[in-house]
Amino acid sequence: MIVQVAGTLIAKELDRIEILTDGGVAYELAVPLNAYEALPKAGERCAVHTYLVVKEDGWQLFGFTTPHERRVFQKVLGAKGVGPALALGLLSSLTAERLVRAIREKDVATLQSVPRVGRKKAEQLILDLADKLDDLQSSGVPSGVARGVGPGTDDAIRALVSLGYTTVDAEKAVRGVLDGGAKGMSAPELIRAALARIGGR
Repeated sequence: MIVQVAGTLIAKELDRIEILTDGGVAYELAVPLNAYEALPKAGERCAVHTYLVVKEDGWQLFGFTTPHERRVFQKVLGAKGVGPALALGLLSSLTAERLVRAIREKDVATLQSVPRVGRKKAEQLILDLADKLDDLQSSGVPSGVARGVGPGTDDAIRALVSLGYTTVDAEKAVRGVLDGGAKGMSAPELIRAALARIGGR
């Protein structure tokens, strides 16, 4: 079992990365958005925790920045009708901490905010996993939308919520701004950009 890959990050996209190990072997890994945000730029060294999914049509390696995130991914794969792509989508949209909390608290609305998750799928996730997550310990990383991008992120989300937007919509808007490469913005700039994004939907 491949549990970790370390080396030089040679390619970095929103949903996949490539790492060249010191032994000269390059690995392609599918990653959630949170891992993409936390990883350094291409050309720098990094290490990711991995999980190998073996399917009839091939093997696929998934990468995570913490063992906790990997463990949540494994747990979610145990739910009926959830494959690797959907499990990765859940982690990308909610973060590991928020996903675990939503399932434990039977928060159907939050789960439904994830693309490809309707009410029936959300209820199935809760039915299959709500009582099976007690062994998961928090990673100790704040569950904000973008770890490591500065204190302005959480401030911007709180400000949007105070304006009447839901936490889910606020996080999505801020995430959208950050995905556009605006990680150096201050909280006021993030708020303005997020409001413009919400208004443009």
